[in-house]
Amino acid sequence: MQEKSALELQLEGYGLTTAHILYRMPDHPDLLQTFIWQDYDLAPDFPEMFGFLDFWNENLDGPLHSVRYTHQRLIKPGEFRRVNGEILLH
Repeated sequence: MQEKSALELQLEGYGLTTAHILYRMPDHPDLLQTFIWQDYDLAPDFPEMFGFLDFWNENLDGPLHSVRYTHQRLIKPGEFRRVNGEILLH
């Protein structure tokens, strides 16, 4: 299956989601480490982000402490409209 481009995802309603993840170090649980995750995702369900967090919990040793996220649709419905036609210049 061919992956969709960022523009195609945005036209389908995806927005850029950034998650700031704090997790505990496996060998030193009193220390917190930070990780930034960013991908295109659908609000309000966030299937990509929750899929990544599920993967983290199942496969990585550092237990999650907290997750803060933000979501921004880069192309809004009022900013893009489909045009049926073209203008040819010489």
